[in-house]
Amino acid sequence: MRDLRQRAYRVVEPSASMKDPNFAFDVLIIVLILLNVVAIILESVPEFYDSHGPLFFYFEIFSVFVFTIEYLLRLWTIVEKVGFQDPVKGRIKWMIRPIALIDLFAILPFYLPFIGVDLRFLRIFRTLRIIRIFKIARYTSAFDLIKRVFREKKEEILISVLFIFVLLIVVSTLVYYAEREAQPEDFGTIPRALWWGIITLSTVGYGDAIPVTTMGKILGGIISLLGIGLFALPTGILASGFSEEIGKRKQGPD
Repeated sequence: MRDLRQRAYRVVEPSASMKDPNFAFDVLIIVLILLNVVAIILESVPEFYDSHGPLFFYFEIFSVFVFTIEYLLRLWTIVEKVGFQDPVKGRIKWMIRPIALIDLFAILPFYLPFIGVDLRFLRIFRTLRIIRIFKIARYTSAFDLIKRVFREKKEEILISVLFIFVLLIVVSTLVYYAEREAQPEDFGTIPRALWWGIITLSTVGYGDAIPVTTMGKILGGIISLLGIGLFALPTGILASGFSEEIGKRKQGPD
């Protein structure tokens, strides 16, 4: 049984290169994930779903079967990995990891209707099937790169986001006092003014709420100009982080 579990572990664990024997399994799972995403998109087209409903149904059953077997195999074989050797604690430790939770949520919507809860409520959880695309994170180093960048730059990103949030509150409050009498339907409360602040600061500019007073227009011009630079700040931080991480990868270990 131990030998069987070790062989199963080598199969379900992501391969290091295309030459590994378990690479075919990785390709199968990735292709199945991508096909699931395509199926979810096509299901939203009424005429397509009406004519191919049974095909979607059987493909969903097949996909859930494969993903369930994959999840159970990972749960069974994870004790072969360093740090997860304890039969109980090791498996619990693995089950609460983000990537394992993604695997669970990828199959959970299919089983939810069988627990005896109101099916109308359970329809909401069908949208969780789209989370299957995140299973690809296990098979590519790009997601590891993104995770490292966010971990290294979390303080800078948090500070920049907090600064944007504070500025948004201040400007929205000021425009509320400037426009509330002239346009109570759009700026009659701070939350309504906050919506305008978000759209203006992000430079989207839907045009559904526009300042008409002199002070409101001045504030609108200021926040529009600030938005160009402020929203580029987190982008610059992330770009710098990616550049640093890619540079480290090219240099290799010291």
